[in-house]
Amino acid sequence: MDTNKVWFVTGASKGLGLALVKKLIEKGYKVAATSRKSQSLIDAVGHFDGQFLPLEVDLTSEVSINEAIGKTVANFGKIDILVNNAGYGIGGAVEELNQKEIKDSFDINVLAVIKTMQSVMPYFRQQRSGNIINISSIAGFAPGIGWAMYAATKYAVTGLSEVMAEDVKEFGVKVTVVAPGAFRTEFLEDSSLVFGEKKIDGYNAIRASHAKYAAMNGTQIGDPEKLAKVFIDLADDPDPPVCLYVGSDAYNRATEKINLLSEELENNKNLSFSTDF
Repeated sequence: MDTNKVWFVTGASKGLGLALVKKLIEKGYKVAATSRKSQSLIDAVGHFDGQFLPLEVDLTSEVSINEAIGKTVANFGKIDILVNNAGYGIGGAVEELNQKEIKDSFDINVLAVIKTMQSVMPYFRQQRSGNIINISSIAGFAPGIGWAMYAATKYAVTGLSEVMAEDVKEFGVKVTVVAPGAFRTEFLEDSSLVFGEKKIDGYNAIRASHAKYAAMNGTQIGDPEKLAKVFIDLADDPDPPVCLYVGSDAYNRATEKINLLSEELENNKNLSFSTDF
């Protein structure tokens, strides 16, 4: 375990990000972490002079992200691991969501991931090393009813990460996209979930799905402390997986989806082949 590594974690004032930052500090790593308000990071993490750099960052702003990356390098001399953790859930039928709700979700869940990677890659290329860990979701492979737009953002992060892993391999940079199941954090609380303001009568299955997830709050199977350890292990792994499903629920949902895809492929094989010359 190389505790000289410097971590940069987005969305770290609560949830998985906060659990990771606390674990990293406990282990002796140097950590830069972002939130919309730096004071919320200080309140949540505390003061660790020389080890912890709380950063107030607007993840929709390329300038703000570049400044944060620059401050981290100026403060610690380098960055070794980027963790794109910031994000939020958005629920509702596609026709219920307005353009601002859709754009806002993509700005944070997808475009911020792209911007942070663009900002950190010049440093990673120069030092010929680095790890990028992007947090997607099991919804980015096996989505649930009522979460179409959230799934769309997480599918985007998964596909982006898989290609990014190939693109940057020659520079010694490793990319892993992590697809968690349900973890016992604030994710299912109002502070991390958004629902479309517009409600259309008749979407009963969607309302039932949202109620089911709300009732799950506080009983999720995943332990954030254990996931934080997984992140640290990924950064120490000389050959980390490109895609990692974490939580038995995520594993089971992914397995069911793979089986469904295999069945559909075989059932429609003749149709698929029918378009060849």
